[in-house]
Amino acid sequence: MKLSEFDFALPKELIAQEPAEPRDSARLLCVWKRSGRIEHRIFRELPEYFEMGDVIVLNDTKVIPAKITVTKSTGGRVKLLFVKKVGDGKWEVLASGKLRGERYEVFTGRHRMELVRENNSWICVSPEIEEILKTHGNMPLPPYIKKEIKHPDDYQTVYARKEGSIAAPTAGLHFTEELLNCLENKGVKIVFLTLHVGYGTFHMPQCEEVEAHKMEEEWYSITTEVADAVNLARERGKKVCGVGTTTMRALESASKNGKVTPSSGETELFIYPGYKFQSPVNAFITNFHLPKSTPLLLTSAVVGREFLMEIYRIAVEQRYRFFSFGDAMAVWDI
Repeated sequence: MKLSEFDFALPKELIAQEPAEPRDSARLLCVWKRSGRIEHRIFRELPEYFEMGDVIVLNDTKVIPAKITVTKSTGGRVKLLFVKKVGDGKWEVLASGKLRGERYEVFTGRHRMELVRENNSWICVSPEIEEILKTHGNMPLPPYIKKEIKHPDDYQTVYARKEGSIAAPTAGLHFTEELLNCLENKGVKIVFLTLHVGYGTFHMPQCEEVEAHKMEEEWYSITTEVADAVNLARERGKKVCGVGTTTMRALESASKNGKVTPSSGETELFIYPGYKFQSPVNAFITNFHLPKSTPLLLTSAVVGREFLMEIYRIAVEQRYRFFSFGDAMAVWDI
């Protein structure tokens, strides 16, 4: 399978630079996989598609202020992106700057850290890393967002609780507290799993053969309560909706033969067309993704490549907004 098959033309002006205001005023392109029917709606109208007993699964990870600029003892400046905690006071980082040695002292404000080369990766070491990031870190926005956000919470879901991501689970950005309350008042059960979004979100496949790409590991956790709610809803013939590619990846990492098992750990699962889905999910909400990206490949596995490319052609024609702050699509009857 060729990566070039997942390319498409996108006018730059359709790359959303800020979130919709209010969040649930974003557009929602609804797709019925089996019939091919398409509807154009507004995200706040989502409750119309759900009924009592349905389940919506959300990812409650929270983005950390993972970008920081530090100064070497020699005076040079280095930009760091903290991508993964690898031990107490130890984080793997991506570093950009003049780094020709194997170990450096680096400083920000009054804080000192060590930057150490280990197994072709840079590790930042300090017992104060969390405090340093909270004091000096910045939100790690995707590179295609050129406009400064008005508030850091603009790049957090309203239900973000568990810190650990370097990117937001962006399909969830469209939900408001009012919309969640509306769904719950209708009898829809809202449950939360956690998958901490890592560098893999920014790491575009570099090989033309899709199958040769290796996903970066990401940590996830699914509780017994969540697994039971999802499994029971599907047994009763109800809708089980996964929100976002991160949620889908976590559920698929913990599922077999249509059942979710409570679990936690690292997943490097790579989902692309031809993948046989194992989870009980039968509905999917996601954003419009970058060409040739792993989220696009996962969505293609759900919808089918040819149908998804037609959906994207329509979305461009109808001037939908793309990527992290863009509009959403919902896929029913998976």
